[in-house]
Amino acid sequence: MAQQQTNTETSAFDVLSRPVVPTERVVARLRPHGRRLLWPALALILGSGAAAYAFGLFTETWQMWTIAGLLAAWVLLAVLLPYALWLNRRYIITTRRVISRRGFFVRERTEIFHGRGYSTALRRGPLQSMFRSGTLVLTSGIDKPLVLADVPRADLVSEALNELVERSQTAGASLRSSAGSIVPPRPPLPGS
Repeated sequence: MAQQQTNTETSAFDVLSRPVVPTERVVARLRPHGRRLLWPALALILGSGAAAYAFGLFTETWQMWTIAGLLAAWVLLAVLLPYALWLNRRYIITTRRVISRRGFFVRERTEIFHGRGYSTALRRGPLQSMFRSGTLVLTSGIDKPLVLADVPRADLVSEALNELVERSQTAGASLRSSAGSIVPPRPPLPGS
């Protein structure tokens, strides 16, 4: 009988030592809306056309090298830099949290957990409304707000975030209520 009682205690301990949170899965990986790359693409076309015209206009070697240098600087500043900045910012939504990553040389990572609960605000300008994008502001009330700037299909992302928070809140409540039945009551304090 004593052996059987020990097995019951061990199984209750095993239940408590299991991970409470299910496996974290990626729901969405997002970047800011791609319309930000329109101006760099136009700058590349404009720069290439202007360089081709200038190469035909000037004949001396030093002028050709100057045009090539100016074109390289133009492509670096007006095309590659905005594209790299766009690639640098990403948002990852998982079943447990929202992660915002940005930075080129110095990386910055901000997270907010669905279990803590937060409010979602959607801001849209006229151009964002045309492209169905928007800026989502996630406020937990404790930390500074997490801003997901210019997210594509912002209304769908907002609905998904609200659903994930609701699921996380109900899962946490059910885990707390079921854990209460497994944990034995505390013994009384001495002297009470």
